Amino acid sequence: MTNPHDIIIKPVISEQSMADMAEKKYTFIVDKKANKTEIKKAVEAVFGVTVDKVNTLNYKGKVKRMGRNVGRTASYKKAIVKLTADSKEIKFFEGV
Repeated sequence: MTNPHDIIIKPVISEQSMADMAEKKYTFIVDKKANKTEIKKAVEAVFGVTVDKVNTLNYKGKVKRMGRNVGRTASYKKAIVKLTADSKEIKFFEGV
């Protein structure tokens, strides 16, 4: 995984993640195989900010039914990235 754009899949836009942005915490869906140091380097490379710490959460897909058909929702990994106090904001989230 050399390309940082392959590690960061998409940002999470929710009430909780919007409230955390006041504390310079940003939430992303990331590649399931990426570790914390790879996520830190990817965020710093893509957005040009300084990362303080990274928390990760693994989500397993739930079993869902539609009539007699049974399927699963997708499993994913979520990363909450905290920036340092002197780091600039991520412009991507402004105005959302």
